[in-house]
Amino acid sequence: MADRALRGSNLGARSMESDENVVPSERQLTAYVCPEGHRTELPFSIEADVPSTWECRCGLDAKLQGDGPEPEAKPVKHQRTHWDMLLERRSIPELEELLEERLTLLRESRGEKPRRKKTA
Repeated sequence: MADRALRGSNLGARSMESDENVVPSERQLTAYVCPEGHRTELPFSIEADVPSTWECRCGLDAKLQGDGPEPEAKPVKHQRTHWDMLLERRSIPELEELLEERLTLLRESRGEKPRRKKTA
């Protein structure tokens, strides 16, 4: 019988706290403008750290309008390419030697005559 008493009471769906004697913090209205010219106004608590950028509805980064701090430029990490990783494992002379070996094998499989090696 005790388990029936909770049925239909929306337990957990509603807060049992009331809004009595609750004082909301003071707010400041901040404005962000993106490169497309979209303006977004957001309320922040006076005590909150206001971000210098905000993602606009168009997907671009909007900057804080007014006397806000300039956004910090994040260091851009160089993206390693396949060629960069290859050069970490092999030197250019080694790569040229491997290329020549593979070309020789390819030419032999086609039935071509082997070419003379160039001398420097």
